Amino acid sequence: MTRFKLRRYLLDNATWLGAGVLLTFLSSFGQTFFISIFAGEIRAEFGLGHGAWGGLYTLGTTLSAIVMIWAGGLTDIFRVRMLGPVVLTGLSLAALAMALNTWLLLLPVVIFLLRLLGQGMSTHLAAVAMARWFTVTRGKALSIASIGYAIGEALLPLIFVAAMVYMDWRWLWVVAAGMTALGIPVLMRLLREERTPQSLASKSSAIGMQGRHWSRRDALFDPLFWFMVPAVLAPSAFITAFFFHQVYFAEVKGWQHIQLVALFPIFTGVSLLSMFAAGWALDKWGTARIMPYYQLPMAVGFVVLGMTESISGATVGLVFLGLTVGANSTLPSAFWAEFYGTRHIGAIKALAAAVMVLGSAIGPGLTGVLIDLGFSLSIQFFWIGLFFVLVCALVWVGVSRARRDL
Repeated sequence: MTRFKLRRYLLDNATWLGAGVLLTFLSSFGQTFFISIFAGEIRAEFGLGHGAWGGLYTLGTTLSAIVMIWAGGLTDIFRVRMLGPVVLTGLSLAALAMALNTWLLLLPVVIFLLRLLGQGMSTHLAAVAMARWFTVTRGKALSIASIGYAIGEALLPLIFVAAMVYMDWRWLWVVAAGMTALGIPVLMRLLREERTPQSLASKSSAIGMQGRHWSRRDALFDPLFWFMVPAVLAPSAFITAFFFHQVYFAEVKGWQHIQLVALFPIFTGVSLLSMFAAGWALDKWGTARIMPYYQLPMAVGFVVLGMTESISGATVGLVFLGLTVGANSTLPSAFWAEFYGTRHIGAIKALAAAVMVLGSAIGPGLTGVLIDLGFSLSIQFFWIGLFFVLVCALVWVGVSRARRDL
């Protein structure tokens, strides 16, 4: 796409793309990379060890994954301009609850709400909207919408970690609640007129494999879906685990936390470049050719992070992680639409989103328990890297079997 065409494309679709960017940015307050910067304060406040904190986080996130199966399907029934403000209102209240809560028993409830409404529904709404509203340029739309997440990942940890020197951590959650609340009227303004009204969804939907529209039930009984499950679960599980244990990881490596956080903009910059490259590639070649290989850089990244003892080595590891994370922002959402069609994309992607959220529950809990059992993150990261190689092999088998039906 030439510079002129890209500019025209952005101008013509600015409101809808802007809504996607806003939703993914505000999802940051329910993402692990944000919640985990308060891990030390939360563990100290409630007297939790690594395993107990990881267990509570896993509990709240697992419950959100279960609810996502139902809640995600609402995007096939209601318009984004109706669901979006409701989701953001709930996310703002959840952030406020984190600021005010002093009861240990309510901590997993607060985590549940943050994860469901932030990581789950906010990102799901944005991805389903882009996949449904755009067909020929689906990859570009998904890439642009994901910029919001990338901005949040690059800037919010750095800003809030620095702000903790001057403000109590609970007041920072009040700030997060306020920022989310301010996004609600902006979203409503952007979506005064939705690109594809829900009443026309069946007329404008794109078909999937075998020239038909796949339902969620059809997808569940299709082998390809299950070959893809590890590829959906693994990045969420172990990227979440990395960010969740960032404070501890910096400690055991002998770095200051701010030194590690300062690398996140580099990670995000690489993710952005990879995200746009993946969007361009999938619009040109489709997802079938790319899906089996895009997680290989993550395998390299985790091995490097496990082995390095220097900040420069951590930079290299984060660069490799970023290559996969960026592509992961666009490819899976486009994959479900390409292989299963868009008529029921909300319900089908809700399943995938539930698997993704479940992965983000498993990662911190599993790695936290292993830390308490004496398995260092360096050893764990090496085996995680090998696991990603296995994941790529499974995707290759599944896609090779299914692409003949496209």
